[in-house]
Amino acid sequence: MQALLVFLSIAALSLLASSRALDPGRFPALARLAASGFLFVLLGILLGPSASGLLSERNLEELRPVMALGLGTAGVLLGLNLEPRLLRSLPRPVYLSAMAHSGTAFFFVALPLLVPLVFTTVRGWVGALGAAAMLGAAASLSSGHSAVLAYRAGRLDRARGLGVAVLTMLDDAVGLGVLALALMIGSADNVGEGLGLVCLALLLGVMCGALLAFLTHSLKDLAELTTVTLGGVALVGGAAAYLRVSPLLAGVACGATLAVVGGRVAERVARALGRVERPVFLVLVFLVGCSVHAREYWAWVLMPAFVGLRFLGKMVGGRLAGRLARSALVLPPRLGYALIAQGGLALCLVAEYGMLVPGVLARRVLDVVVMAAVVNELLAGQAFQYVVDPSKGVMASASADTKVAA
Repeated sequence: MQALLVFLSIAALSLLASSRALDPGRFPALARLAASGFLFVLLGILLGPSASGLLSERNLEELRPVMALGLGTAGVLLGLNLEPRLLRSLPRPVYLSAMAHSGTAFFFVALPLLVPLVFTTVRGWVGALGAAAMLGAAASLSSGHSAVLAYRAGRLDRARGLGVAVLTMLDDAVGLGVLALALMIGSADNVGEGLGLVCLALLLGVMCGALLAFLTHSLKDLAELTTVTLGGVALVGGAAAYLRVSPLLAGVACGATLAVVGGRVAERVARALGRVERPVFLVLVFLVGCSVHAREYWAWVLMPAFVGLRFLGKMVGGRLAGRLARSALVLPPRLGYALIAQGGLALCLVAEYGMLVPGVLARRVLDVVVMAAVVNELLAGQAFQYVVDPSKGVMASASADTKVAA
């Protein structure tokens, strides 16, 4: 019954997002949330245990395998996007620029919020340090979808749109690296055992990626390729959930292995997964929204601080990144405003952390980041107007973004 409720909710929201009721001219904020998928987060919060209670804690526990499969799929897609040729061709200033904007936001958030986390937990410095690091990791991430959609709509030139997309793609590595470190600290009784669990997840991903490359290298039929690909992705997420290791890290290792050894097959696998990327993402963010504890007052206290500190970090980091990459990338003059959108990977990171690290702090991190991601998505729509030419018009921007994303 609960699984049926999930899929009916997704179908209803999909129809709502494509209907005229969400005309960007009348409801620009709601249309942006629907186009980005974050409207499903709000629906999950409303239907979850902390609000209406239509989905109970027990129901969410039963749906953990579904979340693990979604995280595994997201990881595989991330790994497939790590094209070795592209990474080797990027000059050093591009990497320094990506580290500058993501690292600045990380420290702007992690260091100040470490203090209240220490004084509101009984786990001491170790637990608070892991939680602060996860908040910083989520803050360091940015989504380049606004720049890509603006480029496709003709509001931003191609070079600048691709420059923003490259920077936001590279900062994913910061978030994943911090997630691995946080899992080493908090997912086991000691750091050595935590390191073993992270290595096990990566080894599992490498093995599944090599197996998937072997099974798909001679397939020509698209339907058969899609079936084998989905089976391989389900194997990654299911095996990681069974072993209680990170499905996201295992998926990234699987996708990266396939990208390295698969050759052209990796491109076909990526296209096959692209067909299910949107529904998988919507299911995942819905379940993440259901996991939010809306009555956690400390999360409501920390969330405005997270949003404000991250905004300042992106402004300062955007300036540093623009200076460092001046000779290698063509970037917008107000780069920080293009980095406000947080993206779905931040939700994946905190969902993974909440699944594998027990305790109140992990739950609080998830609450803060999920609610802040919705706020940042709304802020990004207004902030991006400082990046593009204002004479293009706000309504045309929102309409183009919604049409392309839908």
